[in-house]
Amino acid sequence: MIKSMTGYGSAKGKAGDLEISVEVKSVNNRYLDASVRMPRSFLFAEDAVKSAISKHISRGKVDMFISVDSSAANNMNVKVNEGLLKGYLAAIDHISEEYGLTNDLTAVSISRFPDILSVEKEDLDADAISAGIVAVAEEALSDFDAMRLREGEKLADDVLSKLETIETLVGIVERESPRTVEAYRNRLYEKMAELLGTSGIDENRILAEAAIFADRVAVDEETVRLRSHMSQLRSMLKGSSPIGRKIDFLIQEFNREANTIGSKCQNSDIAHVVVDLKSEIEKIREQIQNIE
Repeated sequence: MIKSMTGYGSAKGKAGDLEISVEVKSVNNRYLDASVRMPRSFLFAEDAVKSAISKHISRGKVDMFISVDSSAANNMNVKVNEGLLKGYLAAIDHISEEYGLTNDLTAVSISRFPDILSVEKEDLDADAISAGIVAVAEEALSDFDAMRLREGEKLADDVLSKLETIETLVGIVERESPRTVEAYRNRLYEKMAELLGTSGIDENRILAEAAIFADRVAVDEETVRLRSHMSQLRSMLKGSSPIGRKIDFLIQEFNREANTIGSKCQNSDIAHVVVDLKSEIEKIREQIQNIE
């Protein structure tokens, strides 16, 4: 089933003690343009996340937002600067003895001295955290794909509906085109009858002129190719691989055949049909810009 290039997905999960939240959204773009926004301290996981994105998405402008809540993580250590503490104690003892002052130090009071205590983060297990972030990102991408599939189904239905209209219009062209030649032959006969009278008409000459005209305005090849393109497009819409670019090229062929029919037609009724035909093709062209 085809996928839309626009969609949204989200997921939440854990990587150890870390709470991970992921949101992903996308809009149309000719190529894949993926942007990942996450806390700087976890940028080591960015490449792995982008690799996961590329497995799900072939084109589109994709924005993924990753937030990490580490408030529940127990990875902080408080350390005592033993050397500095001993230096402070020795200096205070010296002051007390030298100047006869009371040494009223407590553990709490000396811990407030500059640089006695320091808080350090434990080293993170980058591989484990990266794997956890990617796992949550994969869940968000699966949710994202589900929405894109639903949108893709609607797009396919709309394109198929317009194909039915195009098929009807092509049938009208095929039906009316021979009548154009017949009308031309009748007009030619009438003009020659006016000029020469019925006795002076060269039937072979009329047939020859009509044959030349018929060859010039014949659109059989174009309508056959259009029907072939329609069949090909229907097959594409049933596939599962990204087909947006292929359909874009195919619609250019639709336009080429319609333009040729328009340039050949010598009948106002067919000209009106061609206008409607090109309008429906343009509607399809606009819709397929949303297909991955």
